[in-house]
Amino acid sequence: MWRILIIDDDFQVLDGMRKSIPWEQLEAEWVGEAMDGEEGLAVIRETNPDIVITDIYMPVMNGLEMIEQLRNERFPGEIVILSGYSDFQYARQALRLQVSDYLSKPVTMEELRAVLERVIQELEARELKELEQEEIRRRLRMYEPFVQKEWLKAVVTGTFDRSVADESLKLSEKEYWSERYHLVMGMELASTMRISNLTLTDWNLFRFALANIVRELLADHWPEAEFVELHSHHAAVIFHLKRDMSGEEALRDIRRAAERMADCVRTYLKLEIRTGFGGITDHWKEISNSTEEAFLDLLQQTLVTDPAQSGVLPADSKIAIRPIKFCQELAEAIVYSKEETTDAIVESYVRQLGETASVSPAYVQYLCLEIWTILAYSLYSTGIVLDELFPEQTVSQEVSRIATAGELGRWLKEKIRVISTSRGWSENSRHKDTVEFMIQYAHSRYPEEINLEDVSKQLYLSRNYLNQIFKKAMGETFTNYVIRVRMEKAKALLLEGRHMIYEIAEMVGYKNVPYFSSLFKKYYGMNPSELGKK
Repeated sequence: MWRILIIDDDFQVLDGMRKSIPWEQLEAEWVGEAMDGEEGLAVIRETNPDIVITDIYMPVMNGLEMIEQLRNERFPGEIVILSGYSDFQYARQALRLQVSDYLSKPVTMEELRAVLERVIQELEARELKELEQEEIRRRLRMYEPFVQKEWLKAVVTGTFDRSVADESLKLSEKEYWSERYHLVMGMELASTMRISNLTLTDWNLFRFALANIVRELLADHWPEAEFVELHSHHAAVIFHLKRDMSGEEALRDIRRAAERMADCVRTYLKLEIRTGFGGITDHWKEISNSTEEAFLDLLQQTLVTDPAQSGVLPADSKIAIRPIKFCQELAEAIVYSKEETTDAIVESYVRQLGETASVSPAYVQYLCLEIWTILAYSLYSTGIVLDELFPEQTVSQEVSRIATAGELGRWLKEKIRVISTSRGWSENSRHKDTVEFMIQYAHSRYPEEINLEDVSKQLYLSRNYLNQIFKKAMGETFTNYVIRVRMEKAKALLLEGRHMIYEIAEMVGYKNVPYFSSLFKKYYGMNPSELGKK
Protein backbone atom coordinates (compact mmCIF):
# COMPACT_ATOMS: atom_id res chain seq x y z
CA MET A 1 0.00 0.00 0.00
CA TRP A 2 1.26 3.46 -0.92
CA ARG A 3 1.27 5.83 2.06
CA ILE A 4 -0.16 9.34 1.52
CA LEU A 5 0.05 12.34 3.89
CA ILE A 6 -2.02 15.55 3.44
CA ILE A 7 -0.95 19.00 4.70
CA ASP A 8 -3.30 22.01 4.51
CA ASP A 9 -4.36 24.75 6.91
CA ASP A 10 -7.99 24.40 5.85
CA PHE A 11 -9.73 21.68 7.87
CA GLN A 12 -12.49 21.30 5.27
CA VAL A 13 -9.88 20.56 2.58
CA LEU A 14 -8.24 17.95 4.79
CA ASP A 15 -11.55 16.30 5.63
CA GLY A 16 -12.76 16.44 2.02
CA MET A 17 -9.69 14.81 0.53
CA ARG A 18 -9.51 12.17 3.26
CA LYS A 19 -13.10 11.15 2.44
CA SER A 20 -12.98 11.56 -1.35
CA ILE A 21 -9.67 10.05 -2.49
CA PRO A 22 -10.37 6.50 -3.82
CA TRP A 23 -7.87 4.83 -1.49
CA GLU A 24 -8.64 1.21 -2.34
CA GLN A 25 -8.59 1.77 -6.10
CA LEU A 26 -5.20 3.46 -5.82
CA GLU A 27 -3.97 0.75 -3.41
CA ALA A 28 -3.06 3.58 -1.06
CA GLU A 29 -3.69 4.49 2.56
CA TRP A 30 -4.01 7.72 4.50
CA VAL A 31 -1.25 7.91 7.13
CA GLY A 32 -1.80 11.33 8.65
CA GLU A 33 -2.35 15.05 8.22
CA ALA A 34 -1.00 18.40 9.39
CA MET A 35 -2.12 22.05 9.28
CA ASP A 36 1.22 23.85 8.83
CA GLY A 37 4.69 23.16 7.46
CA GLU A 38 6.38 22.70 10.83
CA GLU A 39 3.81 20.16 11.98
CA GLY A 40 4.00 18.58 8.54
CA LEU A 41 7.77 18.03 8.91
CA ALA A 42 7.23 16.25 12.22
CA VAL A 43 4.50 13.98 10.86
CA ILE A 44 6.54 13.16 7.72
CA ARG A 45 9.55 12.18 9.83
CA GLU A 46 7.32 9.98 11.96
CA THR A 47 5.26 8.25 9.25
CA ASN A 48 7.68 8.29 6.27
CA PRO A 49 4.97 8.59 3.58
CA ASP A 50 5.47 7.78 -0.10
CA ILE A 51 3.46 10.81 -1.28
CA VAL A 52 2.88 14.20 0.36
CA ILE A 53 0.05 16.47 -0.81
CA THR A 54 0.65 19.97 0.53
CA ASP A 55 -0.62 23.55 0.37
CA ILE A 56 1.88 26.42 0.01
CA TYR A 57 0.56 29.30 2.08
CA MET A 58 0.29 28.07 5.69
CA PRO A 59 1.08 29.55 9.12
CA VAL A 60 4.34 28.93 11.07
CA MET A 61 6.17 27.44 8.04
CA ASN A 62 4.89 27.60 4.47
CA GLY A 63 4.86 24.66 2.10
CA LEU A 64 7.88 25.67 0.03
CA GLU A 65 10.04 26.11 3.14
CA MET A 66 8.93 22.71 4.34
CA ILE A 67 9.72 21.10 0.96
CA GLU A 68 13.17 22.69 0.90
CA GLN A 69 13.89 21.27 4.35
CA LEU A 70 12.71 17.84 3.20
CA ARG A 71 15.04 17.98 0.19
CA ASN A 72 17.94 18.88 2.48
CA GLU A 73 17.07 15.80 4.55
CA ARG A 74 16.99 13.68 1.35
CA PHE A 75 13.31 12.77 1.76
CA PRO A 76 12.74 10.02 -0.86
CA GLY A 77 8.98 10.45 -1.35
CA GLU A 78 7.03 12.32 -4.03
CA ILE A 79 5.44 15.73 -3.37
CA VAL A 80 2.29 17.15 -4.98
CA ILE A 81 1.45 20.84 -4.39
CA LEU A 82 -2.23 21.76 -4.17
CA SER A 83 -2.43 25.52 -3.75
CA GLY A 84 -4.77 28.47 -4.23
CA TYR A 85 -1.78 30.41 -5.57
CA SER A 86 -1.11 29.99 -9.29
CA ASP A 87 1.63 32.64 -9.36
CA PHE A 88 4.47 31.79 -11.74
CA GLN A 89 7.10 32.50 -9.05
CA TYR A 90 5.61 29.81 -6.79
CA ALA A 91 5.45 27.34 -9.67
CA ARG A 92 9.07 28.05 -10.65
CA GLN A 93 10.29 27.57 -7.09
CA ALA A 94 8.30 24.35 -6.83
CA LEU A 95 9.92 23.15 -10.06
CA ARG A 96 13.35 23.85 -8.58
CA LEU A 97 12.42 21.75 -5.56
CA GLN A 98 11.51 18.86 -7.91
CA VAL A 99 7.87 18.42 -6.93
CA SER A 100 5.86 15.85 -8.87
CA ASP A 101 2.99 18.20 -9.77
CA TYR A 102 1.54 21.64 -9.06
CA LEU A 103 -2.26 21.88 -8.96
CA SER A 104 -4.26 25.05 -8.46
CA LYS A 105 -7.33 25.12 -6.24
CA PRO A 106 -10.11 24.37 -6.77
CA VAL A 107 -9.31 20.93 -8.14
CA THR A 108 -11.70 18.13 -9.03
CA MET A 109 -11.32 14.66 -7.58
CA GLU A 110 -10.84 13.33 -11.14
CA GLU A 111 -7.85 15.63 -11.62
CA LEU A 112 -6.35 14.71 -8.25
CA ARG A 113 -6.91 11.00 -8.88
CA ALA A 114 -5.22 11.23 -12.29
CA VAL A 115 -2.19 12.96 -10.73
CA LEU A 116 -1.97 10.39 -7.92
CA GLU A 117 -2.21 7.50 -10.40
CA ARG A 118 0.66 8.98 -12.41
CA VAL A 119 2.78 9.58 -9.31
CA ILE A 120 2.15 6.03 -8.08
CA GLN A 121 3.17 4.64 -11.49
CA GLU A 122 6.41 6.63 -11.23
CA LEU A 123 6.99 5.25 -7.73
CA GLU A 124 6.40 1.72 -8.98
CA ALA A 125 8.80 2.23 -11.89
CA ARG A 126 11.45 3.64 -9.56
CA GLU A 127 11.01 0.77 -7.14
CA LEU A 128 11.33 -1.77 -9.95
CA LYS A 129 14.50 -0.10 -11.19
CA GLU A 130 16.00 -0.19 -7.71
CA LEU A 131 15.12 -3.87 -7.42
CA GLU A 132 16.76 -4.62 -10.73
CA GLN A 133 19.90 -2.76 -9.66
CA GLU A 134 19.99 -4.82 -6.46
CA GLU A 135 19.42 -8.12 -8.28
CA ILE A 136 22.97 -9.39 -8.20
CA ARG A 137 23.49 -8.43 -4.57
CA ARG A 138 20.19 -10.00 -3.56
CA ARG A 139 21.01 -13.20 -5.43
CA LEU A 140 24.36 -13.44 -3.69
CA ARG A 141 22.77 -12.87 -0.29
CA MET A 142 20.12 -15.44 -1.07
CA TYR A 143 22.51 -18.13 -2.22
CA GLU A 144 24.90 -17.67 0.70
CA PRO A 145 22.65 -19.54 3.18
CA PHE A 146 22.42 -22.47 0.74
CA VAL A 147 26.21 -22.66 0.51
CA GLN A 148 26.55 -22.38 4.29
CA LYS A 149 23.83 -25.00 4.86
CA GLU A 150 25.52 -27.52 2.57
CA TRP A 151 28.92 -26.82 4.14
CA LEU A 152 27.59 -27.48 7.65
CA LYS A 153 25.92 -30.68 6.47
CA ALA A 154 29.23 -31.79 4.98
CA VAL A 155 31.02 -31.10 8.28
CA VAL A 156 28.40 -33.01 10.29
CA THR A 157 28.42 -36.02 7.95
CA GLY A 158 32.16 -35.97 7.21
CA THR A 159 31.70 -35.57 3.46
CA PHE A 160 33.75 -32.35 3.12
CA ASP A 161 36.98 -32.28 1.12
CA ARG A 162 39.71 -32.38 3.75
CA SER A 163 42.35 -31.13 1.30
CA VAL A 164 40.60 -27.74 1.01
CA ALA A 165 38.80 -27.72 4.37
CA ASP A 166 40.73 -24.83 5.91
CA GLU A 167 40.22 -22.66 2.83
CA SER A 168 36.49 -23.42 2.82
CA LEU A 169 35.95 -22.22 6.38
CA LYS A 170 35.46 -18.47 6.78
CA LEU A 171 38.21 -16.71 8.72
CA SER A 172 35.81 -15.63 11.49
CA GLU A 173 34.49 -19.18 11.84
CA LYS A 174 37.99 -20.66 11.72
CA GLU A 175 39.13 -18.53 14.67
CA TYR A 176 35.93 -19.24 16.63
CA TRP A 177 35.81 -22.98 15.92
CA SER A 178 39.51 -23.50 16.66
CA GLU A 179 39.09 -21.98 20.12
CA ARG A 180 36.36 -24.42 21.14
CA TYR A 181 35.52 -28.06 21.61
CA HIS A 182 32.57 -29.49 19.67
CA LEU A 183 29.75 -31.91 20.42
CA VAL A 184 26.95 -33.15 18.17
CA MET A 185 23.43 -33.93 19.31
CA GLY A 186 21.54 -36.20 16.93
CA MET A 187 17.77 -35.73 16.61
CA GLU A 188 15.21 -38.23 15.37
CA LEU A 189 11.53 -37.54 14.74
CA ALA A 190 9.78 -40.58 16.18
CA SER A 191 7.28 -42.46 14.05
CA THR A 192 3.77 -42.05 15.49
CA MET A 193 0.20 -42.49 14.31
CA ARG A 194 0.03 -38.72 13.78
CA ILE A 195 2.65 -38.82 11.02
CA SER A 196 2.38 -42.39 9.75
CA ASN A 197 0.11 -41.48 6.80
CA LEU A 198 1.48 -38.04 5.95
CA THR A 199 2.40 -37.14 2.40
CA LEU A 200 5.99 -36.03 1.93
CA THR A 201 4.68 -32.50 1.27
CA ASP A 202 3.11 -32.43 4.74
CA TRP A 203 6.22 -34.09 6.14
CA ASN A 204 8.27 -31.18 4.78
CA LEU A 205 6.02 -28.73 6.61
CA PHE A 206 6.43 -30.62 9.89
CA ARG A 207 10.20 -30.61 9.43
CA PHE A 208 10.08 -26.87 8.78
CA ALA A 209 8.04 -26.26 11.93
CA LEU A 210 10.40 -28.47 13.95
CA ALA A 211 13.42 -26.57 12.63
CA ASN A 212 11.81 -23.25 13.62
CA ILE A 213 11.22 -24.40 17.19
CA VAL A 214 14.75 -25.77 17.60
CA ARG A 215 16.36 -22.66 16.12
CA GLU A 216 14.33 -20.33 18.37
CA LEU A 217 15.34 -22.27 21.48
CA LEU A 218 18.97 -22.37 20.42
CA ALA A 219 18.91 -18.60 19.81
CA ASP A 220 17.86 -18.12 23.45
CA HIS A 221 20.18 -20.64 25.12
CA TRP A 222 22.97 -21.59 22.68
CA PRO A 223 23.15 -18.80 20.05
CA GLU A 224 26.42 -20.14 18.63
CA ALA A 225 25.01 -23.65 18.05
CA GLU A 226 24.29 -24.80 14.48
CA PHE A 227 21.12 -26.68 13.53
CA VAL A 228 21.63 -28.97 10.52
CA GLU A 229 18.83 -30.79 8.70
CA LEU A 230 19.76 -34.24 7.48
CA HIS A 231 17.63 -36.59 5.39
CA SER A 232 14.24 -37.97 6.33
CA HIS A 233 13.50 -37.84 10.07
CA HIS A 234 17.02 -36.94 11.20
CA ALA A 235 18.71 -33.67 12.13
CA ALA A 236 21.74 -32.63 14.16
CA VAL A 237 22.90 -29.74 16.32
CA ILE A 238 26.56 -28.79 16.59
CA PHE A 239 27.38 -27.31 20.01
CA HIS A 240 30.60 -25.30 20.31
CA LEU A 241 31.95 -25.45 23.88
CA LYS A 242 34.38 -23.14 25.61
CA ARG A 243 37.57 -24.95 26.46
CA ASP A 244 37.36 -23.96 30.14
CA MET A 245 33.96 -25.68 30.41
CA SER A 246 34.03 -29.23 31.80
CA GLY A 247 32.56 -32.00 29.67
CA GLU A 248 30.11 -33.02 32.42
CA GLU A 249 28.87 -29.45 32.83
CA ALA A 250 28.46 -29.01 29.06
CA LEU A 251 26.57 -32.29 28.60
CA ARG A 252 24.30 -31.48 31.55
CA ASP A 253 23.36 -28.11 30.01
CA ILE A 254 22.89 -29.64 26.56
CA ARG A 255 20.63 -32.37 27.95
CA ARG A 256 18.48 -29.70 29.59
CA ALA A 257 18.25 -27.88 26.26
CA ALA A 258 17.27 -31.17 24.56
CA GLU A 259 14.50 -31.76 27.12
CA ARG A 260 13.19 -28.24 26.49
CA MET A 261 13.16 -28.91 22.73
CA ALA A 262 11.28 -32.18 23.19
CA ASP A 263 8.70 -30.47 25.44
CA CYS A 264 8.10 -27.64 22.94
CA VAL A 265 7.80 -30.01 19.97
CA ARG A 266 5.37 -32.15 21.94
CA THR A 267 3.30 -29.09 22.97
CA TYR A 268 3.16 -27.21 19.68
CA LEU A 269 3.41 -29.96 17.06
CA LYS A 270 2.11 -32.99 19.01
CA LEU A 271 5.21 -34.88 17.83
CA GLU A 272 7.89 -36.83 19.67
CA ILE A 273 11.62 -36.41 19.15
CA ARG A 274 14.52 -38.45 20.49
CA THR A 275 17.99 -37.09 21.05
CA GLY A 276 21.36 -38.81 21.20
CA PHE A 277 24.71 -37.35 22.17
CA GLY A 278 28.16 -37.82 20.70
CA GLY A 279 31.51 -37.36 22.35
CA ILE A 280 33.39 -34.09 22.61
CA THR A 281 35.88 -33.50 19.78
CA ASP A 282 38.93 -31.25 19.96
CA HIS A 283 38.97 -30.22 16.29
CA TRP A 284 36.11 -29.26 13.99
CA LYS A 285 37.35 -31.66 11.29
CA GLU A 286 36.45 -34.53 13.65
CA ILE A 287 32.87 -33.35 14.24
CA SER A 288 31.54 -36.20 12.08
CA ASN A 289 32.90 -38.70 14.64
CA SER A 290 30.68 -37.10 17.26
CA THR A 291 27.78 -37.30 14.79
CA GLU A 292 28.17 -41.04 14.33
CA GLU A 293 28.38 -41.53 18.10
CA ALA A 294 25.23 -39.44 18.58
CA PHE A 295 23.26 -41.61 16.18
CA LEU A 296 24.66 -44.78 17.74
CA ASP A 297 23.31 -43.46 21.04
CA LEU A 298 19.92 -42.99 19.37
CA LEU A 299 20.01 -46.50 17.93
CA GLN A 300 20.80 -48.00 21.33
CA GLN A 301 17.88 -46.08 22.89
CA THR A 302 15.57 -47.48 20.19
CA LEU A 303 16.69 -51.04 20.87
CA VAL A 304 16.20 -50.65 24.62
CA THR A 305 12.63 -49.35 24.20
CA ASP A 306 11.69 -51.83 21.45
CA PRO A 307 12.17 -55.48 22.52
CA ALA A 308 11.34 -56.62 18.97
CA GLN A 309 14.69 -55.18 17.88
CA SER A 310 16.79 -57.26 20.27
CA GLY A 311 19.68 -58.91 18.49
CA VAL A 312 19.96 -56.17 15.87
CA LEU A 313 22.95 -54.44 17.42
CA PRO A 314 26.23 -56.23 16.57
CA ALA A 315 28.77 -57.01 19.27
CA ASP A 316 31.24 -54.69 17.53
CA SER A 317 29.71 -51.26 18.20
CA LYS A 318 31.95 -49.54 15.66
CA ILE A 319 30.05 -51.23 12.85
CA ALA A 320 26.73 -50.49 14.54
CA ILE A 321 27.19 -46.77 14.09
CA ARG A 322 24.54 -45.51 11.68
CA PRO A 323 25.94 -44.86 8.21
CA ILE A 324 25.34 -41.08 8.19
CA LYS A 325 28.22 -40.29 5.84
CA PHE A 326 27.37 -43.20 3.56
CA CYS A 327 23.70 -42.17 3.26
CA GLN A 328 24.60 -38.55 2.59
CA GLU A 329 27.07 -39.42 -0.18
CA LEU A 330 24.76 -42.02 -1.73
CA ALA A 331 21.71 -39.74 -1.73
CA GLU A 332 23.62 -36.91 -3.40
CA ALA A 333 25.09 -39.24 -6.04
CA ILE A 334 21.64 -40.67 -6.92
CA VAL A 335 20.00 -37.22 -6.98
CA TYR A 336 22.61 -35.98 -9.43
CA SER A 337 22.49 -39.15 -11.57
CA LYS A 338 26.10 -40.20 -10.92
CA GLU A 339 25.64 -43.93 -11.53
CA GLU A 340 29.33 -44.87 -11.42
CA THR A 341 29.76 -42.96 -8.19
CA THR A 342 26.78 -44.66 -6.58
CA ASP A 343 28.23 -48.09 -7.38
CA ALA A 344 31.59 -47.13 -5.87
CA ILE A 345 29.94 -45.74 -2.71
CA VAL A 346 27.82 -48.88 -2.22
CA GLU A 347 30.76 -51.22 -2.86
CA SER A 348 32.97 -49.34 -0.38
CA TYR A 349 30.40 -49.50 2.37
CA VAL A 350 29.52 -53.14 1.71
CA ARG A 351 33.20 -54.00 1.87
CA GLN A 352 33.41 -52.37 5.32
CA LEU A 353 30.41 -54.36 6.53
CA GLY A 354 31.73 -57.60 5.04
CA GLU A 355 35.02 -57.28 6.89
CA THR A 356 33.20 -57.55 10.23
CA ALA A 357 31.97 -61.00 11.12
CA SER A 358 29.73 -59.68 13.90
CA VAL A 359 27.17 -58.11 11.53
CA SER A 360 23.90 -60.01 12.04
CA PRO A 361 21.16 -60.53 9.41
CA ALA A 362 18.85 -58.47 11.65
CA TYR A 363 21.27 -55.53 11.57
CA VAL A 364 21.72 -55.80 7.78
CA GLN A 365 17.94 -55.69 7.35
CA TYR A 366 17.73 -52.76 9.73
CA LEU A 367 20.31 -50.90 7.58
CA CYS A 368 18.32 -51.70 4.42
CA LEU A 369 15.19 -50.07 5.78
CA GLU A 370 17.13 -47.11 7.20
CA ILE A 371 18.84 -46.41 3.88
CA TRP A 372 15.58 -46.88 1.96
CA THR A 373 13.76 -44.32 4.14
CA ILE A 374 16.50 -41.75 3.63
CA LEU A 375 16.56 -42.28 -0.14
CA ALA A 376 12.77 -41.97 -0.35
CA TYR A 377 12.90 -38.53 1.26
CA SER A 378 15.91 -37.36 -0.79
CA LEU A 379 14.43 -38.39 -4.13
CA TYR A 380 10.96 -36.99 -3.49
CA SER A 381 12.03 -33.39 -4.19
CA THR A 382 13.13 -34.43 -7.69
CA GLY A 383 9.72 -35.91 -8.50
CA ILE A 384 10.69 -39.56 -7.97
CA VAL A 385 8.32 -41.38 -5.59
CA LEU A 386 9.82 -44.72 -4.58
CA ASP A 387 6.44 -46.11 -3.51
CA GLU A 388 5.29 -45.74 -7.12
CA LEU A 389 8.36 -47.56 -8.49
CA PHE A 390 8.53 -50.21 -5.78
CA PRO A 391 5.41 -51.34 -3.87
CA GLU A 392 6.01 -51.21 -0.10
CA GLN A 393 5.00 -54.83 0.42
CA THR A 394 7.47 -56.04 -2.21
CA VAL A 395 10.33 -54.07 -0.63
CA SER A 396 9.53 -55.47 2.84
CA GLN A 397 9.52 -59.04 1.49
CA GLU A 398 12.83 -58.52 -0.30
CA VAL A 399 14.47 -57.00 2.78
CA SER A 400 13.33 -59.91 4.96
CA ARG A 401 15.37 -62.26 2.73
CA ILE A 402 18.62 -60.22 2.93
CA ALA A 403 21.11 -61.69 5.40
CA THR A 404 24.61 -60.51 4.39
CA ALA A 405 26.41 -57.32 3.48
CA GLY A 406 26.93 -58.62 -0.06
CA GLU A 407 23.22 -59.23 -0.53
CA LEU A 408 22.49 -55.72 0.75
CA GLY A 409 24.89 -54.28 -1.82
CA ARG A 410 23.43 -56.22 -4.75
CA TRP A 411 19.87 -55.38 -3.74
CA LEU A 412 20.67 -51.67 -3.34
CA LYS A 413 22.57 -51.41 -6.66
CA GLU A 414 19.69 -53.05 -8.50
CA LYS A 415 17.22 -50.60 -7.00
CA ILE A 416 19.44 -47.65 -7.96
CA ARG A 417 19.59 -48.91 -11.56
CA VAL A 418 15.79 -49.01 -11.74
CA ILE A 419 15.59 -45.48 -10.31
CA SER A 420 18.20 -44.17 -12.74
CA THR A 421 16.39 -45.59 -15.78
CA SER A 422 12.89 -44.62 -14.66
CA ARG A 423 10.84 -42.41 -16.93
CA GLY A 424 11.51 -38.74 -16.44
CA TRP A 425 14.42 -39.29 -14.03
CA SER A 426 16.99 -37.29 -15.98
CA GLU A 427 14.68 -34.32 -16.36
CA ASN A 428 13.56 -34.39 -12.74
CA SER A 429 17.08 -34.61 -11.36
CA ARG A 430 18.00 -31.45 -13.24
CA HIS A 431 15.11 -29.68 -11.55
CA LYS A 432 16.12 -30.64 -8.01
CA ASP A 433 18.02 -27.42 -7.32
CA THR A 434 15.20 -25.32 -8.75
CA VAL A 435 12.57 -26.95 -6.54
CA GLU A 436 14.82 -26.73 -3.47
CA PHE A 437 15.39 -23.04 -4.16
CA MET A 438 11.64 -22.43 -4.42
CA ILE A 439 10.96 -24.33 -1.18
CA GLN A 440 13.65 -22.38 0.66
CA TYR A 441 12.37 -19.13 -0.85
CA ALA A 442 8.87 -19.84 0.49
CA HIS A 443 10.14 -20.82 3.95
CA SER A 444 12.48 -17.85 4.33
CA ARG A 445 10.22 -15.17 2.85
CA TYR A 446 6.71 -16.17 3.88
CA PRO A 447 6.15 -12.88 5.83
CA GLU A 448 6.72 -10.93 2.60
CA GLU A 449 4.61 -10.58 -0.53
CA ILE A 450 5.63 -13.65 -2.53
CA ASN A 451 4.60 -14.45 -6.07
CA LEU A 452 5.89 -16.70 -8.80
CA GLU A 453 6.91 -13.72 -10.91
CA ASP A 454 9.54 -12.76 -8.32
CA VAL A 455 10.92 -16.30 -8.24
CA SER A 456 11.02 -16.48 -12.04
CA LYS A 457 13.21 -13.37 -12.10
CA GLN A 458 15.57 -14.99 -9.61
CA LEU A 459 15.91 -18.18 -11.64
CA TYR A 460 15.55 -16.73 -15.16
CA LEU A 461 12.79 -19.20 -16.01
CA SER A 462 9.20 -18.49 -17.07
CA ARG A 463 6.40 -18.48 -14.51
CA ASN A 464 4.46 -21.26 -16.23
CA TYR A 465 7.50 -23.50 -16.55
CA LEU A 466 8.40 -23.02 -12.87
CA ASN A 467 4.85 -23.79 -11.80
CA GLN A 468 4.89 -27.03 -13.83
CA ILE A 469 8.22 -28.09 -12.31
CA PHE A 470 7.08 -27.33 -8.76
CA LYS A 471 3.67 -28.96 -9.09
CA LYS A 472 5.19 -32.10 -10.58
CA ALA A 473 7.73 -32.36 -7.75
CA MET A 474 5.55 -31.31 -4.81
CA GLY A 475 2.02 -32.22 -5.92
CA GLU A 476 0.67 -28.68 -5.60
CA THR A 477 1.23 -25.21 -7.02
CA PHE A 478 3.84 -22.87 -5.59
CA THR A 479 1.11 -20.44 -4.50
CA ASN A 480 -0.68 -23.15 -2.51
CA TYR A 481 2.60 -24.25 -0.97
CA VAL A 482 3.31 -20.70 0.24
CA ILE A 483 -0.15 -20.55 1.81
CA ARG A 484 0.43 -23.87 3.57
CA VAL A 485 3.74 -22.65 4.97
CA ARG A 486 2.07 -19.47 6.23
CA MET A 487 -0.80 -21.37 7.82
CA GLU A 488 1.58 -23.73 9.63
CA LYS A 489 3.56 -20.81 11.00
CA ALA A 490 0.36 -18.98 11.98
CA LYS A 491 -0.87 -22.07 13.83
CA ALA A 492 2.41 -22.33 15.76
CA LEU A 493 2.26 -18.64 16.68
CA LEU A 494 -1.37 -18.94 17.83
CA LEU A 495 -0.49 -21.89 20.06
CA GLU A 496 2.29 -19.84 21.64
CA GLY A 497 -0.36 -17.34 22.77
CA ARG A 498 1.99 -14.35 22.76
CA HIS A 499 0.49 -12.34 19.87
CA MET A 500 -2.84 -10.88 18.81
CA ILE A 501 -4.51 -12.35 15.72
CA TYR A 502 -3.95 -9.22 13.63
CA GLU A 503 -0.25 -9.30 14.59
CA ILE A 504 0.05 -12.95 13.54
CA ALA A 505 -1.71 -12.22 10.26
CA GLU A 506 0.89 -9.57 9.44
CA MET A 507 3.76 -11.76 10.68
CA VAL A 508 2.83 -14.44 8.12
CA GLY A 509 2.26 -12.06 5.22
CA TYR A 510 -1.39 -10.94 5.39
CA LYS A 511 -2.46 -7.33 6.00
CA ASN A 512 -6.12 -8.19 5.45
CA VAL A 513 -7.13 -9.93 8.70
CA PRO A 514 -10.57 -11.22 7.51
CA TYR A 515 -8.90 -12.81 4.47
CA PHE A 516 -6.28 -14.41 6.72
CA SER A 517 -9.02 -15.75 9.00
CA SER A 518 -10.96 -17.24 6.09
CA LEU A 519 -7.83 -19.01 4.80
CA PHE A 520 -7.05 -20.32 8.28
CA LYS A 521 -10.56 -21.71 8.68
CA LYS A 522 -10.30 -23.37 5.28
CA TYR A 523 -7.14 -25.19 6.35
CA TYR A 524 -7.96 -26.06 9.95
CA GLY A 525 -11.76 -25.99 10.10
CA MET A 526 -11.84 -23.28 12.76
CA ASN A 527 -11.21 -19.56 13.13
CA PRO A 528 -7.86 -18.37 14.53
CA SER A 529 -9.65 -17.11 17.65
CA GLU A 530 -11.05 -20.61 18.31
CA LEU A 531 -7.61 -22.23 18.12
CA GLY A 532 -6.13 -19.56 20.38
CA LYS A 533 -8.61 -20.56 23.15
CA LYS A 534 -7.68 -24.25 23.07
